[in-house]
Amino acid sequence: MTVLYKELQPVDAYKIRLLHPFSDYDRQLLTLFYQPLIGPGAMSFFMTLWADAEQESRHEYNHYHLMNILTMPLGTIFEARISLEAIGLLRTYRKKDNDERAFVYELLPPLDAKAFFADPLLSTFLFSKIGEQSYRNLRTRFSLDARYEKGFEDVSRTFLDVYTPIQQGYSIENFGEMQFEGRNEPKGVPFLNSDFDFDLLRSGLSEQMVPKTALSSVSKGTIVKLAFLYSLTSLDMQKVIMMALDEDLKLPDERLRKAAAEFYKMNVSKEAPILHKVYVQEVPKKQAELLTRDDELVDYLENTAPIEMLRDINGKEPLSVDVQLAERLVNTHDLPVGVVNVLLQYVHLRNDGKITNKYVERIASHWMNKKVQTVRAAMEISRKEHDQYIQWKNEGQKPTAKWKPTREEKVPEWFYKKDDKQKEKSAKQATDISEERRKLLEELGVTGNGVK
Repeated sequence: MTVLYKELQPVDAYKIRLLHPFSDYDRQLLTLFYQPLIGPGAMSFFMTLWADAEQESRHEYNHYHLMNILTMPLGTIFEARISLEAIGLLRTYRKKDNDERAFVYELLPPLDAKAFFADPLLSTFLFSKIGEQSYRNLRTRFSLDARYEKGFEDVSRTFLDVYTPIQQGYSIENFGEMQFEGRNEPKGVPFLNSDFDFDLLRSGLSEQMVPKTALSSVSKGTIVKLAFLYSLTSLDMQKVIMMALDEDLKLPDERLRKAAAEFYKMNVSKEAPILHKVYVQEVPKKQAELLTRDDELVDYLENTAPIEMLRDINGKEPLSVDVQLAERLVNTHDLPVGVVNVLLQYVHLRNDGKITNKYVERIASHWMNKKVQTVRAAMEISRKEHDQYIQWKNEGQKPTAKWKPTREEKVPEWFYKKDDKQKEKSAKQATDISEERRKLLEELGVTGNGVK
């Protein structure tokens, strides 16, 4: 379980690192191989980072920028981020300075088609997502047979066919040693599983049956991935390895992968394994039992970009002046996104749908002086101000110019306390009594008009 505010906030800054430009081939791989695995949300997140990273000047953004451009709540953006990290397309670096956090997002290139299909996790995951026929079509599309014409032989010259060394009076060693930046090669899925017992695996495989050279020819990573993917124990993997040995007592990767799949089909299931995400945002204990309307509204206000909230309350695209005002409150004055949402909604409903800069800024200044930093605190102070206005109205007093509304009868729904459990209980009891009485009268043959 993860508490979102401990991981990410809209005001957190980030930069993007792209060590080497991606190619059109990378774009094809991302779209056809990775998008089915990570989903359109994570794909949009990656493509947005890629587009921003290709600018000549490296800008620093905050996550409110992403919430606006992707029209996603912060929680969805965080889920997209960790999906990219898990699949090997993103590395995230964090720096803390007192209460401020900054991130660096390093974009990683996708595996090429050969490496992707050779990875048991990725290839099986893709197979389960797109189905057998689409999977076969994709393999055929990126196979060598599809790239080269049949009947042609490679007649290219090698370096030694063209060049020969000539001795000069100096050596390149005179230039000394330096560290150079290499190409950012894709490393695939970041995978760590320390639970697999390799000692138990080896203890059940005799030297006569499985030579050490054969076992050492297979990477530990491949064995662990296959065991994880097919839910196999060390004892199960012993049987898989015995099945995979060829006539020369060698253990090719391809045979090991096929043997693991066959063992899974024979002993576990004939359906391909499916991978599920384990990330879940933490729900407060009181919300785990029952989400009230207030709780749902707080969650909406905290995790929705102000531009999206303005779309919702207006039913159309908001004016740029309103969007700029919201961005200024978040970026310049460091007001939390949820507080800005409450403020804009409050002004919109109290001021006959009009959001004026001076009115909003005056209230924002008042809330900042009161150190309003949460949605619930913003809702509470709004309710108090509304109650004060109603009191002024009932006493025949005029509210100060600071809070004068154009149309006072329209107020936000959340101004009212909705969780009056006693009233709900009484109403429910009255309903139950009336229903029981009606049933009893029916059994006695009595209707509203008298006896049947």
